[in-house]
Amino acid sequence: MRNYIQQGNVLTVPAPAGGALSGDGVLINALFGVAAYTAAEGEELEIELVGVFELPKAAGVALDIGAKAYWDSTAKNVVSTASGNKLIGVAAAAGAGPDTTIRVRLDGTSI
Repeated sequence: MRNYIQQGNVLTVPAPAGGALSGDGVLINALFGVAAYTAAEGEELEIELVGVFELPKAAGVALDIGAKAYWDSTAKNVVSTASGNKLIGVAAAAGAGPDTTIRVRLDGTSI
């Protein structure tokens, strides 16, 4: 195929305002991924769009395995509320209210 570019599981994007640390959730418009390495604001940054990642979770939020996971771009953590947040995938493991992290399966289609 002459028009094939890449598989698309990893994309190179400009690092967002404030930059990104390796493992950070990165939201650019409707595109969400996890930073593959640390980059300063505006530098090229590879983000993983597919896979299971352990991400920060809002305190008091509980998610069952398979529940939709949303990204709160202000607090930079996973929440269970759709309103005002971005769907990023599903919980790959249950996360209780007191937990500070949760495993989320990103599939790249939550755009």
